[in-house]
Amino acid sequence: MNKQTKSQALIVFDMDGVIVDVSGSYRETVRQTARLFFNGAGSWERLPDPLFPLADLARVKQSGGLNNDWDLTFLVIKLLFTLVENAADPGDFDPWSRYRTAIGQCDVAVLAEFLKSEKMPISTLMNRTGSVENEFVATFYTGDVGSGNIIKQIFQEIYLGKELFESTYGIPTKVFHEKGYINQEKLMIDKNLLESLSENNTLAIATGRPRVEADYPLDLFDLRKFFSDILTLDDCLEEERKIFQREKRKVALSKPNPYMLDAIESAQKDRVSKSFFIGDMPDDMEAASRSMAGFIGIGILKSSSDKERLKRDLIAAGADYVIEDFEALKKIVE
Repeated sequence: MNKQTKSQALIVFDMDGVIVDVSGSYRETVRQTARLFFNGAGSWERLPDPLFPLADLARVKQSGGLNNDWDLTFLVIKLLFTLVENAADPGDFDPWSRYRTAIGQCDVAVLAEFLKSEKMPISTLMNRTGSVENEFVATFYTGDVGSGNIIKQIFQEIYLGKELFESTYGIPTKVFHEKGYINQEKLMIDKNLLESLSENNTLAIATGRPRVEADYPLDLFDLRKFFSDILTLDDCLEEERKIFQREKRKVALSKPNPYMLDAIESAQKDRVSKSFFIGDMPDDMEAASRSMAGFIGIGILKSSSDKERLKRDLIAAGADYVIEDFEALKKIVE
């Protein structure tokens, strides 16, 4: 790749919904985690499968302010719990015993009927309640995988599958023992386009995925060679730790914070004259507009089931361009 001329552009891509189709992986994992979380409750067998349309989930995600799909899953479960009477906390010290005992005291019959009767149940609940808080559900979304975060662990088991989960975390799966939904991901962008863009520009990735989950599709689809920089959730968390150690304050550097974009641009500023960020969510466009480097935000509608609604949301969040697919990308960059 030619990296010599200052006239080239820096083109940073989000990964999910831009490079990789995650409708059958991350989005489906959110949906299945929410359903499996209620396993053991009274009337659980009456819950529909799937619980709700993916288009419904997309509306909630597009509302913004969600750092990752774990937070999205947590929000979805809290919304669902507005139709479930909270169980008494059994007080067991083991988080999995607490969780199973508590869920066993719940009944989801009312929730099941609501999910079957509403066309867009999750966004309907969100419109009713806003970003609802639930201390009971929050007790199962604290800590990390292996240390009490039940929601995150169920999510990771479903997404990674038994083999990759156990090799990543070094602990056995608790509730899901099959092949992971990560294997359902598909490439959304033509590799020939990436190769063409990389000849005269610097390409990079800024994704909210953990490093191991970003590495998987990069290697599976043989994409790594096109990108000079790849920043992930791990980089954000590491910088957050450094800031806390140095300044004793907590910060959140995931998008819509522009940290990853500005870090990439800083590393490449001697090579590039202008910078673009391609994303599919309002938080991506907000990150671009907030960046000190002056990123040009390009919203892409390719993965959306409601393109008109997403287009409005992307523009409201600061997108400079909104494109239907990648055919328009080269013209904008040039």
